[in-house]
Amino acid sequence: ILLQPDIGSLVIFLVGTVAVIFAGGTPWKFIGTIAGIISVLGLLISLFILVFSGPDRFGYLANRFSMDPWSDPLNSGYHLVNSLYALGHGGLTGVGLGDSIQKLLYLPEAHNDFIFPIIAEELGFIGVLIYFIVFGAFLFRGLTVSLRSNDTFGMLAGTGIVCMIAFQAFVNIGGVTNSIPLTGVTLPFISYGGSSMWVLLMSVGVLLNISRQSTK
Repeated sequence: ILLQPDIGSLVIFLVGTVAVIFAGGTPWKFIGTIAGIISVLGLLISLFILVFSGPDRFGYLANRFSMDPWSDPLNSGYHLVNSLYALGHGGLTGVGLGDSIQKLLYLPEAHNDFIFPIIAEELGFIGVLIYFIVFGAFLFRGLTVSLRSNDTFGMLAGTGIVCMIAFQAFVNIGGVTNSIPLTGVTLPFISYGGSSMWVLLMSVGVLLNISRQSTK
């Protein structure tokens, strides 16, 4: 996944894996050992990319971790600059549903990875707050259902699913707000897309099945 390169998906998978390992009762010492091995492997893969793929591919990875879109606002920082414009334009109550200006060819991929800034622009801080409350309730319910499961596999699978969905939202929102490096993953259940939505809906189906079995 790193060689694609797709850093965002790689990190999400790793977080989900660590969540399952932790939920299974693994000692912190073992988790720390795994984290150390992963860090070393990541360093070795990065060096491999630098040596065998050339500086262009390594430069691509390095640019992903750049936190200054204003240094190149018309090229590499174009998406983030317009994303921040959308966030600022929304204010407290937003400009109104469907009245976004940034989605009119100013912010590329506004319906995919950058849908959150459009939500913030149209619905404002209040709309974003409502979104966080609803999404937080979904995550809380999913985690509660998973941890109450009498089946070990159901508990571990549900915990991993919830943590992956939660961290995917964190990576997307953090990236488009320039709070963390931009990696380019979809906003769960909101971004337009086929494969991402299919995986999310199937994951929710698994959570519903875990809940059903626990109820029985």
